[in-house]
Amino acid sequence: MSKMIRLDKFLAEMGVGTRSEVKLYIKKGYVRVNENTVRTADLRIDTDSDTVTFKDEIVGFVKTEYYMLNKPAGVVSATEDAKDRTVVDLITDRKRKDIFPVGRLDKDTEGLLVLTNDGALAHRLLSPKKHVSKVYYAKISGIVDERDVEVFKKGVVIDETFTAMPANLKILISAEVSEIEVEIFEGKYHQVKRMFEAVGKKVIYLKRLSMGALKLDEKLTTGQYRPLTEEEIESLKNER
Repeated sequence: MSKMIRLDKFLAEMGVGTRSEVKLYIKKGYVRVNENTVRTADLRIDTDSDTVTFKDEIVGFVKTEYYMLNKPAGVVSATEDAKDRTVVDLITDRKRKDIFPVGRLDKDTEGLLVLTNDGALAHRLLSPKKHVSKVYYAKISGIVDERDVEVFKKGVVIDETFTAMPANLKILISAEVSEIEVEIFEGKYHQVKRMFEAVGKKVIYLKRLSMGALKLDEKLTTGQYRPLTEEEIESLKNER
């Protein structure tokens, strides 16, 4: 569906520059609409039928964007940060300036993170009422055994104010440094780390493998990303 939008707003939303920057570009004659140079920032354009170019390159309108990122450690799940690189900084060829991470992974946690500017989808995935599944791989300092599996299945008591929902704990290696996969159905602050602390163990490495039906693409190395496919987007929108 076409959309009528101010030229300066259109260019800013598509990442050409800030509103003040694109107004300057327009004044300098860098912008053309349907092959005509325009110098009026408040000109309204039709996103479907009008062709906008900036320095002779077509600027296409993208309403929504969806990315899968294999988040590296050391990067924060935020849109901006005064000290650290953010996950948004890693999406270098995005068209939209308003994308954000859907939920958060701790700074030292790796793995699957979805970034989008689709607020409705983000709300659906993060709603406490939906209980969207999240699977993590972790290395644990301490021997994880079947007693822990049973505790997780019943719901770990974190403290007097919070008992985690029942979770599915799968032991991959039981040793001084154990390896596990755990499926949880909520996303409280430091939840996986706090669940293991509650049973006397410590998470020393954590990576998210999936969120709902969406699984981390194994071809993505740490720090890499790609757009979601139409099928993946639909699977997220259909999460119950």
